[in-house]
Amino acid sequence: MSFKTHCLKLMFLLACAEHCLSQETEQSNADVENRGFTGTESPEGVWVSQTAHMVLDSRLTTVFLPIVYIVVFAVGLPTNAMAIWVFLFRTKKKHPAAIYMANLALSDLLFVIWTPLKIAYHFNGNDWIYGEGLCKVLVGFFYGNMYCSILFITCISVQRYCAIVKPLSQNRRNNEVAIGVSVAVWVGVWLMTTPLYLYDQTVTVTNLNIITCHDVTRPSQNSLAAGYFLTMGILGFVVPTVVCVVAYILMLKSLKNSMTDASITKNRRKAVVLIITVLVMFLVCFTPSNIMLLVHYSLLLAGGVNNGYGFYISTLCLAALNSCVDPFIYYFISEEFRQHVKNTLRCRSERTVERMRVSFNALKYSKKSSTYTSDSGKTQSSSC
Repeated sequence: MSFKTHCLKLMFLLACAEHCLSQETEQSNADVENRGFTGTESPEGVWVSQTAHMVLDSRLTTVFLPIVYIVVFAVGLPTNAMAIWVFLFRTKKKHPAAIYMANLALSDLLFVIWTPLKIAYHFNGNDWIYGEGLCKVLVGFFYGNMYCSILFITCISVQRYCAIVKPLSQNRRNNEVAIGVSVAVWVGVWLMTTPLYLYDQTVTVTNLNIITCHDVTRPSQNSLAAGYFLTMGILGFVVPTVVCVVAYILMLKSLKNSMTDASITKNRRKAVVLIITVLVMFLVCFTPSNIMLLVHYSLLLAGGVNNGYGFYISTLCLAALNSCVDPFIYYFISEEFRQHVKNTLRCRSERTVERMRVSFNALKYSKKSSTYTSDSGKTQSSSC
């Protein structure tokens, strides 16, 4: 009887141990499913967690995001095209700020022209049907535009500071430096986005029967993707942000020390308006997305639970809005840009604008001497 009792006790203990081990295994598997925005990889694709399932199937990604991208495309395409036209063909006296802003507009335009693919992708239930190659191009242009914009805004900030500290520097030399820096930014960003083409951006989600583009990462490629984006977040956002903030502080300090002359004060206050505006836009558009990018990929690399992916892709959408905000900043900040836009919309040629300016000056001075004879019939606007 004693032997049977001991056997029953031993069997009971073994059953309890097996139950505990099975529960621990299930919990471990659940934790693995919830680590990052990834899932369980198989030859057929990736089985995502319930959290990822909800985000990919939600109205946030299938309705709200494509509507925002439609606004970006509808506003950003004509306004950035107009900005490039003004900077290249309407602005006679090129200066470093205009060179940097022209490159910024070009970067925004290159991003905007690819947004119809992203709109169709989200409206299609986050199901990518255009192949791996186009997905990589879309992702490359998305992040390339983001970091190009950040770097050119940094260039504008540094240039504005230099213009205030050394206002008598040679303009021709500054233009050459601005062109060289712009080329370096384009080459640098192109090299930095190259790794995006080296690993899979499209992933088949087996439990949703869709093919995602950059929304799901294969567990076997977590380290590569996380390492790349953490590096990009530091070099492409943190460092330029520090440079912008330092340039802004030094600019304020320099302006404060030179506010004794009233005539100089007014002009220098106008010069700092641009940098203040672009800095505010920089912080609003890029700071949330890049902070969430660093958080998201840090959790992905560490295998931590990530329930904020929906907020992360929403902040990326906010960064995309920068592409249609920049042209309005040019318009409201730069009086020269604003005048060129008005003349372009009215189909006035440069020759016509110059003749109108001369006629207006002649009319103004003749009124003072009372000897003016109007010749306005010769200064009509040319047709388109």
